[in-house]
Amino acid sequence: MAELPLKGLRVIELARILAGPWAGQTLADLGAEVIKVESRMGDDTRTWGPPFVKTGDETNAAYYHSCNRGKQSVSLDFKDDADLQKLKDLIATSDILIENFKVGGLDKYGLDYNTLHNDCPSLIYCSITGFGQTGPYAKRAGYDFLMQGMSGLMSITGEPEGQPQKVGVAVTDIFTGLYAVIAVQAALRSRDTTGIGQHIDLSLLDVATATTANQAMNYLTTGISPNRKGNNHPNIVPYCAVSTKDGHIILAVGNDSQFENFSKIFDADWYQKDKFSTNPARLKNRDELLNLIEKNTRNFSSLTLLSECEKFGVPAGPINTLEEVFNDPQILHRGMKIDLHGVPSVKNPITFSDMEMSYDKPSPNLGDSNKKFLK
Repeated sequence: MAELPLKGLRVIELARILAGPWAGQTLADLGAEVIKVESRMGDDTRTWGPPFVKTGDETNAAYYHSCNRGKQSVSLDFKDDADLQKLKDLIATSDILIENFKVGGLDKYGLDYNTLHNDCPSLIYCSITGFGQTGPYAKRAGYDFLMQGMSGLMSITGEPEGQPQKVGVAVTDIFTGLYAVIAVQAALRSRDTTGIGQHIDLSLLDVATATTANQAMNYLTTGISPNRKGNNHPNIVPYCAVSTKDGHIILAVGNDSQFENFSKIFDADWYQKDKFSTNPARLKNRDELLNLIEKNTRNFSSLTLLSECEKFGVPAGPINTLEEVFNDPQILHRGMKIDLHGVPSVKNPITFSDMEMSYDKPSPNLGDSNKKFLK
């Protein structure tokens, strides 16, 4: 079994909440030594409960445990000269620093990129902020919910009537954490050639905007802002939730042959009609087609309709609760739920053919590695 690719690299995480810690956790899963540097009060999310998880003599929120697995914690006070020097000494032995302070917030401590780059030119320094290091909003604080609104994501999420909706998970934070990992690994590759680190400037708003993906392209191509369509897809029909006798299932009919197979479940000739035979035609006649589909799907139970879809090769699935997710045979087979010395966790979705991800410990208690690193 090969060693994990980031083994031997040291990461200093001056980050809290979700985006930075998610990046740090992913780097730890990939083998890096991640040292989470916290204030004496600890990461804010340690108190974001209930529910709470007890480890040793300490109790922290489940939220905190969702994004801090595999790390070591040191707690110190930047305003204390001795603590600050200990931190700088630790940074001098490190390869990567991740921080999510407000723009300029670390300057007065000499922990800004320019100062540290001068002292440690090989250091890769990743800054995560709401709006980036430049621009008219650079000094503002930024949170995921704000970015979902400002990026347009909420304008395309939810039913046409009523309030725009955010996604049920802080997706901008998580995407930003993943982009941070991608950028750090690219900077490491560059450092292999040049010997020099660099500053990575990641903005939650930039990430949220970039990940509007096809919806952004729909606007840029037409000049018309997409609107909310509930569970309907802006470019594919039928790609939505449909009613059954006892609830709802999801249809994800992605091409014309799948639509033909779907029609055969109901002995319908929809696929032979010009107004439904191609995806552009189905998109044009969405409402009429969905009304026909709903009249038929309501005659089936969810389980029966899912079984029929599978038999005919039509992509479809249930709308699970999280309890149902973690009891799903596919999730069980893939081992997505893991146990870290009595603390439940969700496995990193990356699977290598010849490497095993690092799951050696749960999230650290506050300052559990002070004696090890702060000498």
